[in-house]
Amino acid sequence: MSQAAINVTDETFGAEVLQAEKPVLVDFWASWCGPCQMLKPIVEKIAEEMKGKIKVALVEVDHNPISAAKYNVMSVPTLLIVENGQVKNQIIGAQGEKDLKEKINEAIR
Repeated sequence: MSQAAINVTDETFGAEVLQAEKPVLVDFWASWCGPCQMLKPIVEKIAEEMKGKIKVALVEVDHNPISAAKYNVMSVPTLLIVENGQVKNQIIGAQGEKDLKEKINEAIR
């Protein structure tokens, strides 16, 4: 993953996501998930392009089941847009870059 995106664990989720000073795109993913791998370069690109505007957090669900369960992640990829500790939008399944950017911009206006 790009340096603009950060790996988040169950232990760091609160500090990195819920207490973040800017909106956070949280990508719940798994290494065995084909759609997650298809989405990976899109999330990387968004992390680079929107650096400073949003934070991008990556949560690998197999190693961080508490965070996944807390947000009812039943399938991957699941993306959350979190601002001020509140979920503004939930996106399930792989998305195209344009659609994902639109959903992010709508949520953080």
